[in-house]
Amino acid sequence: MPGRPHQGAALQSVLMAASRFPVKRTIAVAVLLAVFAQARRILAARHAAKANPAAAAASTAAAAPTARAGKRKQDVDAVFLRRLRRLLKICIPSLHCKEAVLVVLHSTFLVLRTILSVYVAALDGHIVSALVQGKAKAFLKGLLMWMAVAVPATYTNSMLAFLQSKMALAFRTRLTDYVTEKYLSSATFYRLTNLDDRIASPAQLITVDIPKFCTSLTELYSNLAKPILDVVLYNIQLAQSVGGNVLLAGSFVIHVSAQLLRLVTPAFGKMVAEEGRLEGDLRFRHSRLLENAEEIAFYGGEDRERHILESSYLALIRHVNSIFRTRVWFNMVEDWVIKYFWGATGLIICSGPVFLPRTQPPKRRLSDRIAGETLATTGSDNALGSRTQDFVTNRRLLLSSSDAFGRLMYSYKELSELSGHVARVSELLDTLDDVMAGTYRKQLVGSTKAQVAKRGLGASTGASSDAPAMDKATLLASRGQVIEAGHIAFDRVPIVSPNGDVLVAELTFHVHPGMHLLIVGPNGCGKSSMFRILGGLWPVYGGTVHKPPSSEIFYIPQRPYLCAGTLRDQVIYPHTIADMHARGVTDADLAAILDVLQIGHLVGREGGWDAEKEWSTALAGGDKQRIAAARLFYHKPKFAIMDECTSSVSMDIERIMYTHATQLGISMLTVSHRASLWVYHSHILQYDGMGGYVFGPLNAEERLALQEEKQRLEILLQDEAKIKDRLQELRSVRDERRASLASLSAP
Repeated sequence: MPGRPHQGAALQSVLMAASRFPVKRTIAVAVLLAVFAQARRILAARHAAKANPAAAAASTAAAAPTARAGKRKQDVDAVFLRRLRRLLKICIPSLHCKEAVLVVLHSTFLVLRTILSVYVAALDGHIVSALVQGKAKAFLKGLLMWMAVAVPATYTNSMLAFLQSKMALAFRTRLTDYVTEKYLSSATFYRLTNLDDRIASPAQLITVDIPKFCTSLTELYSNLAKPILDVVLYNIQLAQSVGGNVLLAGSFVIHVSAQLLRLVTPAFGKMVAEEGRLEGDLRFRHSRLLENAEEIAFYGGEDRERHILESSYLALIRHVNSIFRTRVWFNMVEDWVIKYFWGATGLIICSGPVFLPRTQPPKRRLSDRIAGETLATTGSDNALGSRTQDFVTNRRLLLSSSDAFGRLMYSYKELSELSGHVARVSELLDTLDDVMAGTYRKQLVGSTKAQVAKRGLGASTGASSDAPAMDKATLLASRGQVIEAGHIAFDRVPIVSPNGDVLVAELTFHVHPGMHLLIVGPNGCGKSSMFRILGGLWPVYGGTVHKPPSSEIFYIPQRPYLCAGTLRDQVIYPHTIADMHARGVTDADLAAILDVLQIGHLVGREGGWDAEKEWSTALAGGDKQRIAAARLFYHKPKFAIMDECTSSVSMDIERIMYTHATQLGISMLTVSHRASLWVYHSHILQYDGMGGYVFGPLNAEERLALQEEKQRLEILLQDEAKIKDRLQELRSVRDERRASLASLSAP
């Protein structure tokens, strides 16, 4: 070509030779796939090497800086892929489910949008070519086709956004149902927060992290599937225009720069995971403030709580600001590589057909087949129009291909952030599985060995023995037996708190139907711990526990739980109204139960059985405890655990509660320090607070007499101390007077 610089002759000859032997479409696709596969293998090998500390330590000094950088930014590895595969199986359980149909529909619209993009690229080239050649008819026809293609294009884009939102919602529903099923089965929600330290705020993970994961997953699918399809189709088009070898050389340059860009990519996944953890910590501190609002207000601890909240918030803000600062320089590097460097490389590729024309006629491209021959300049010898058409079409395809590859690079950052959400959700699932299997991770406190004493009292003897010191770790690793039976019995069962404190080395007692057990002892001696073991909330670390099914044991705490719902729901909880009708119970039966407890007026006062209120604040403390007793009478279990459940009622109501429970055949296990309750129990289990206990029959009259005598003696002892103090004062006065008289009588 005249006027071309001599220095570019060598490059021209090389490019022309390459254009004479264009790579076929199948070979081009195979080469591109091979490049992607090789890149994936290199990346996987690097990740595996960085994940192995021993291999990193054995690396050479020259490779050490690169290894450290790779390890620092490691996010997407084999662990991430395994976790993601597990979550995908939950979100898409089968190929025939609703979620799979949504994925197929979304993929179909992605393909349709790519086909429309190829058509628009070819149409753009034909319109510009007609404009340059001055063909008004072809130009107007092209504009009409341009406006016509806007209808399916806009519909496709709208459907893609709609289907992406539907996919995210469907995935969230699947995953939330799966987690909630585990979380609310077999009291897992209790054990997760009380027996395990790995997750401080499960609610934050369920309500925040799961939706973030599902949204990020669907966005990543759209940002990966569409660009990959675009890169393949657009590169096939470009290979037919500029030659496969030239395109492959340009792709190699882009691939090398992409690898360099990945080397400097920060660990966004770890940053996102840490941000989620800090968000959960802040939410947990706010919820704790609300739960203990009354105590904090009484103590006047507003300043202290403000300091705690501000510290948690500032930690979150510092981390978020560090993410912002990291993204500033990374976005600069990323934009320069993707927009400008790759753009310049693309322009060089596009210049091939313009400056280096082919010696052989080009093959008919896929874009021409899609656009048809209606707007083509077939038969025209106008070289300017032909070059303009090729350049515009190729540039359009190249820009689309470059944009698609850029989205792939941007998606790597999104993939890195997705790994943070995957790690958080997977941690929740792993912890739920461990807790359901009885495996807990709790920070142990106190000494490694606990020396506790165990005292056993027979029917007529008071023998006692000392239990040997037991290793805490060994004890927590062991498990006892739980046998379903018609009675309650503990046989050499250790009472151990979740943090590893051994409260009682070996507890042995029994409660058969018809027996009523009174449990007394100082705070922290193991009374509530025994109930939690009996209710299946805490594991059995040794011995054998015989207990009836959970449906035959009912628990009444000091502060009864009142659920959201109607007044009827408070009495029949946890039953529903359908369960109540299935048992043949009517509202009249419930009213009779309330009349026994002398609170029948609540139905009229609160607006009837179907009234809904915040019952925890609408009812007084005594009414709440009587509602809890009404639940007990409604369910009529074989055994009832009464944990200080009469502290807010009068002695008359207390007598009614225990008398009516005895008439219903309910065996009671009561924790209380009220002496008035002794007459309703036949046996006693008394803890001494030092690891020992006494179990045996309870003679209420004798114990009351002893209690009265003890009080009299304590009064006498108090009076004796006062008399001794007064006597000492009188002696002091006497001695002072003697000394004074002696000083006066001295010469």
